[in-house]
Amino acid sequence: MNAKTPITAPRSLITPRVKEILSWYESDNPGTKGNLYRLLMTGRLAGTGKLVILPVDQGFEHGPARSFAPNPAGYDPHYHYQLAIDAGLNAYAAPLGMLEAGADTFAGQIPTILKMNSANSLSRLNEDADQAVTASVADAVRLGCSAIGFTIYPGSDAAYDQFEEIRELSAEAKSVGLAVVVWSYARGGTLTKKGETAVDVISYAAHMAALLGAHIIKVKPPTDHLELDAARKAYDKAGIPVSTLTERIQDVVKSCFGGRRIVIFSGGETKNDTDALLKEIGQIAAGGGFGSIMGRNAFQRPRDEAIALLDKIIDIYAKA
Repeated sequence: MNAKTPITAPRSLITPRVKEILSWYESDNPGTKGNLYRLLMTGRLAGTGKLVILPVDQGFEHGPARSFAPNPAGYDPHYHYQLAIDAGLNAYAAPLGMLEAGADTFAGQIPTILKMNSANSLSRLNEDADQAVTASVADAVRLGCSAIGFTIYPGSDAAYDQFEEIRELSAEAKSVGLAVVVWSYARGGTLTKKGETAVDVISYAAHMAALLGAHIIKVKPPTDHLELDAARKAYDKAGIPVSTLTERIQDVVKSCFGGRRIVIFSGGETKNDTDALLKEIGQIAAGGGFGSIMGRNAFQRPRDEAIALLDKIIDIYAKA
């Protein structure tokens, strides 16, 4: 009888950095960790622990012309799937209809994140900093998503309701093995416009998202403004440096359980100065930021320009 060829276990593709990051999520089941693995092991940044994600939820909040007229190819949901794939990104995030429009064509080719709540600029309620839940966890499972995404507005009069909504959706998502991404944008209430991006407020908003159980936290890059008197005293007493963006990013990351949660930063409104945008990305990377979620600054450019920009952003994080 011929000897049987011994069966060997497949070589693990996980890197030490990704293994370390997954170890931070101690309560999660293999399904959720598997989806975090997919997010961290896809694209050109696979294995580095860094993420660059394409979010295309702006049509809901700003309307189709404001979102897609600068680059009309963007009216087609397939364009965004393909852009994320061709640019070598970690994931593509969008509301229900956008994902449904390409879910079969692009199944398995790029991890997706279902953005589960949205606002719109036609509603007077937009001024109250609230969003409506527009999808379900069952939708995310049906579409093969790796994660759900949800926006909260710390500071808003509606924030407590939002916290309760994400508590329920997060528990359901984790129970079926999905990861949870929280967009944490402080606004509303008594916050000033400058306060929405103040370093103390951004760090506080990121910390709240971590406390709510987010695996990945999205915030805006912070300015050196300190909004809250009590926080200013605490920063001064502790000698926390905030004069440079790199220092402020370090403070935000530290505020998320000492760096044990993934924190990524938004690209914001379209910036015509590409050099300034890349400089900002460089400072985010130097401060320990885990990556960027880049929407309008990518998809509103012609495709070749968008890919060239995303290539440069990925290179910055890869070298950090």
